[in-house]
Amino acid sequence: MGKIAVVTDSNSGITQEEAKKTGVFVLPMPFYINGESYLEGINLTQEEFYVKLREDADINTSQPSPVSVTELWDHLLKEYDQIIHIPMSSGLSASCESAMALAMDYEGKVFVIDNQRISVTQRQSVLDALKLIEMGKTAQETADVLMKTKMDSSIYITLETLKYLKKGGRITPAAAAIGTILNLKPVLQIQGEKLDAFSKARGKVKAKKIMLSAIRNDLEVRFAKELANKEMTLGAAYAGNPEEAQEWLKEIREAFPEMECHMDPLSLSVACHIGYGALAVTCQRKI
Repeated sequence: MGKIAVVTDSNSGITQEEAKKTGVFVLPMPFYINGESYLEGINLTQEEFYVKLREDADINTSQPSPVSVTELWDHLLKEYDQIIHIPMSSGLSASCESAMALAMDYEGKVFVIDNQRISVTQRQSVLDALKLIEMGKTAQETADVLMKTKMDSSIYITLETLKYLKKGGRITPAAAAIGTILNLKPVLQIQGEKLDAFSKARGKVKAKKIMLSAIRNDLEVRFAKELANKEMTLGAAYAGNPEEAQEWLKEIREAFPEMECHMDPLSLSVACHIGYGALAVTCQRKI
């Protein structure tokens, strides 16, 4: 069996430093802020991003350029025989579709996983790929397993502000104004394809209870078999609010003391659409 490299993007929450330790390769996601180009984790930190976001800077997300992707692949194929490439969900970005088109020229050496995941759920897919390769699976076998289990995850997110949903046209200015007056906190859901409305609550405390209840229902109903086989793990994410996030992580662990839970900052590609102060909880199947 040949050597297999694992590539992902910075939406996985895997930093460049962590990538070096784990042996994966991370493409930084590009952003345009007030017309200037930035790369996540290269010349744009989480802290800098939220400063600019709160200053109402003009922020646009982008996808890795075809040149940056193929240059990395070409470099890796000098040492590795094949590549497993795990981009963010195709339902949230065109980067997956672009990578699939580029891979067609690589004659079976690059396997792009239409992952349907982001943030800590995407991170789990990367860890799964490493585990499968360590178990001796081929690139094709690894890709097949990742594609089979790609929808086995759930993400629930609550927001601090409705400002960015209004800005992105997801809710009307009137709905945003009423929601702000009533202290309504939407709970959003990602289960594969895209970011959807799930519920809403009066205040963040109630919103967090809704999310924990939703995750528990997913674990006990949708993933009952996987939970019984100890194949499920939890995740948490936050948007520029680390102190609040630590309390949130504590709540998750108290609600599910028997399960492990990893927390990372939320992907900036999602954060720019929902704003500072968001909290998320996830569950995902692990290999």
